[in-house]
Amino acid sequence: MAEGVVTLFVCGDVMLGRGVDQILARPGDPALREAYVRDARSYVRLAESLNGPVPAPVDPSWPWGDALRLLEEATPDVRIVNLETSVTRSDAFASGKEVHYRMHPANLPALTVAGPDVCVLANNHVLDFGRAGLAETLDSLTRAGLRAAGAGRNAEEAWGPVAVPVPAGGRVLVLAVGTPSSGVPPGWAAGAELSGVAYVPDLSARSAAAVVRRVRQVKQPGDIAVVSVHWGSNWGYRVPREQTRFAHALVDGGVDLVHGHSSHHPRPIEVYRDRLILHGCGDFVDDYEGIGGYEEYRDDLRIAYLVTVAADTGRLTGLRMAPLRARRMRLEPAPEEDRAWLRATLDHISEGVHITLEPDDTLSCAPAATGTGP
Repeated sequence: MAEGVVTLFVCGDVMLGRGVDQILARPGDPALREAYVRDARSYVRLAESLNGPVPAPVDPSWPWGDALRLLEEATPDVRIVNLETSVTRSDAFASGKEVHYRMHPANLPALTVAGPDVCVLANNHVLDFGRAGLAETLDSLTRAGLRAAGAGRNAEEAWGPVAVPVPAGGRVLVLAVGTPSSGVPPGWAAGAELSGVAYVPDLSARSAAAVVRRVRQVKQPGDIAVVSVHWGSNWGYRVPREQTRFAHALVDGGVDLVHGHSSHHPRPIEVYRDRLILHGCGDFVDDYEGIGGYEEYRDDLRIAYLVTVAADTGRLTGLRMAPLRARRMRLEPAPEEDRAWLRATLDHISEGVHITLEPDDTLSCAPAATGTGP
């Protein structure tokens, strides 16, 4: 850690279930109930049809590939991932859902190998196998020494921020919420005596104020507050006005980083009042390789976000983004032409923010090159 700053690694959806689970050492039942795919191993075959054979079983580090090297070199103080899969052996498929994600609890080394400090669970797949599946997920993470935000055995646990001490002396507080726009069903909301997710029914000023109140209850001088939000549709670059207003209200209320996810590809980057808003980090680890239909968004390209903030104020001091590419269900460095495409795309869609390509092949967004809110 550089003196006076805190570095955070954040990424989008980490989906270690379904096809990824099938190439790991202890694959669960491959049965699916999707309209066109009934066996999770079909997603492995799709990836192989595009880029060649995928070995199995693979080492737990395989899905992360070169991302682990990046993390080792960057040495972030806190690592935050959106774990978008149930960790369960249950066969109780949630009704009314087209897609279900689960990984076998014995395959959790494929998550712990990345060393996440916080696993965000406020998303639309954590209850794919019901509340019993959620209970097994929470228990499995606890046994593995992993901390979860955004889902719990009751509302108090689901809404409770995870506090991670950092060398600078303060803490990074992570609070996570899920929204209906990302497909989180209202019935998944945690209650006083009911397990579930920290559910925000809309992106209104009232909902933002409710999140801010929870942050202010625990934030102390020297703390950095992160709100992780599962919001928005899967595809497209447009950010709804209410989403921007919600993010601004969080920052106005004392949040230092808004970590947005749900879209399958990166969405606009915004700097507001010297705080970073990631409207959509895109997928990070998944089994989507070989699935066609939205090629123009290049969802095979992934980004590892390294955010540095001032330890005393939470003000953004820098953003580095490492471009990666998914091939053979493993992350590898993105080629030069793909890095250039990502830079141009992010620069175009992120109003008031200038993205540059650095000599070390990362993308950067210097605060001095951005616009800020009032």
